[in-house]
Amino acid sequence: MPEQPSARQRLAALVREPATATNGFVDVLGAAPPAGPATGLTQRLMSTALLPRIYEHYWRPVLGRALKGLAGPSMAGEVRLARELLDLRPGEVVLDVACGTGRFTRAFGDAVGSKGLAIGLDGARGMLSRALEESGPPAAVYLRADAVEPPLQSSTVDAICCFAALHMFTEPERALDSFTRILRPGGRIALLTSARRDWQPARFADTAGGILSGQRMFDRGEIAAGLRARGFRHVRERYFGLAQLVSGQVAAA
Repeated sequence: MPEQPSARQRLAALVREPATATNGFVDVLGAAPPAGPATGLTQRLMSTALLPRIYEHYWRPVLGRALKGLAGPSMAGEVRLARELLDLRPGEVVLDVACGTGRFTRAFGDAVGSKGLAIGLDGARGMLSRALEESGPPAAVYLRADAVEPPLQSSTVDAICCFAALHMFTEPERALDSFTRILRPGGRIALLTSARRDWQPARFADTAGGILSGQRMFDRGEIAAGLRARGFRHVRERYFGLAQLVSGQVAAA
């Protein structure tokens, strides 16, 4: 019986650009900067040597709480919500965009099982190296690539998660186009991103805060409208604090 390809080999087969397998992950960027210039201080910090060490247990929970407010879900709650919204099944392929140190990716790997594939994508080598230090399921693999335009073949992914990242992308609209392209018919998406409040004094403060940190403040309903314009169905929205959680499904063939 021929030996079954490893998860990393299966990932490499989905990548449509020249790639190298290095340091335990698949890399299409090489010496190129990830996703163009940084949008601000927050994104620049992602590439530092220290941040990967404190990201999962300190940095991300603190920033997430600031965005979501006291009533928003914890980090563990975010993982549960993502799994529920994506409705992951054994054997499926799921893409975790801007995966950081892989907390969501590992959970997704458990959900899809050994015959599935949970791809953690990030542009920062340090984040991916730290992700590989954590014990994870065999289905969890990592890809260093541009999060705005993931280099995967069209219609190859069953589900996409992008939590706490879209508002830091240089071209979020192009990212939504890319996500739509790589999802299979019937594929699901879950996005957690910023949500500017509607009443004027708070709106002004939210916009100013976003400018200072280099994070785009989306209007409430803006992301849902973007998904519907791209043909997504069953679009749902939830709001807590300055965050919006939006999910949807590509129309079946």
